[in-house]
Amino acid sequence: MADKQFPCGQCGAKVKFDPRAAALKCPYCGHENAIPKSASDIKELDFHTYLQQAGSQAEQIQTTLVRCSGCGSEISVDPQVQSELCPFCDSAFVTGEKTAAGIKPESLLPFQVERKKAVDLFHKWAAGLWFAPNKLKHYARTTGSRLAGMYVPYWTYDANTTSWYQGERGDDYQEQESYTEIENGERVEKTRTVTRTRWTSVSGVVYESFDDVLVVGSSSIPLKQAERLEPWDLENLVGYDASYLSGFRTERYQVDLGAGFERAKQIMDTSIRAAVNRDIGGDHQRISSISTQHDNITFKHILLPLWISAYRLGEKTYRFLVNARTGEVQGERPWSVAKIIGAIVGAAALIGIISFLVYYFQQQP
Repeated sequence: MADKQFPCGQCGAKVKFDPRAAALKCPYCGHENAIPKSASDIKELDFHTYLQQAGSQAEQIQTTLVRCSGCGSEISVDPQVQSELCPFCDSAFVTGEKTAAGIKPESLLPFQVERKKAVDLFHKWAAGLWFAPNKLKHYARTTGSRLAGMYVPYWTYDANTTSWYQGERGDDYQEQESYTEIENGERVEKTRTVTRTRWTSVSGVVYESFDDVLVVGSSSIPLKQAERLEPWDLENLVGYDASYLSGFRTERYQVDLGAGFERAKQIMDTSIRAAVNRDIGGDHQRISSISTQHDNITFKHILLPLWISAYRLGEKTYRFLVNARTGEVQGERPWSVAKIIGAIVGAAALIGIISFLVYYFQQQP
């Protein structure tokens, strides 16, 4: 996807996408090549049709990739981006390239946060970590050249759902209850108001409509980290154009279309269960079963921009991610055992000194 080259319209040198200019900019003469906007609307594609035509070359794009020996990610080859290490796990790329076919991206969000800003965010994040190893602080100071701009694959799904459910509705009511209490050595009869619940069997149907349920198509990023990078401004998606990819790498999806929809159904299920609870009503709800039918399923394959850095400490790899649209930062942090032990010993020593001084002054006449 990102191996296509673009010449400068003025001097002929190779240009790459500049987030500030939202155009292809020449690093030598500064000339900007405008990226033409697609006249066609961004389309939702029929899910079942694409599953049936998964082998059709007409629906695919050929991409030259290198494969990571550590995490298995497959990343586009871009002659403008020189890197021997995987930005996801800091492992070496496997020697050699391969060509693979996949569903062509329908749209993308271009980079907005520049590299310098992303590096500053990493420095600020690392500086604010308590009990972090000194190696991390050093890495943060020297990470500028290691920060990789990466387009990560995502799927979005739309669907209309019909869900049949069975369960119970709980309605609270109050009643008076007698009880005995001991007062001044004597038994005293008293009453109090207690809340009880009356349960009734229920069943019904709820209808929901879902738009742009977002599923990450990468297995190289921990799911929790990917979700914490949201929300994305999907309303600003632009039609796919290889010009936006110039100067960046692009990861090929590892979660395919069908597996992505299974994840989307899990996300939808959370909203469906909430809708069922509302439909049951009452003060409490118990759901015993839900059967959901998904209709009018459409999808988009999109690319979203991240700044990524992976750093190794010992045998473990830690990742740092920046949403290259909003600047949202997510990172995995290491802990320095030596610093933690030192803090505990220091705190214990301080408590000992304070205790000694309190005892000493208490003994003075």
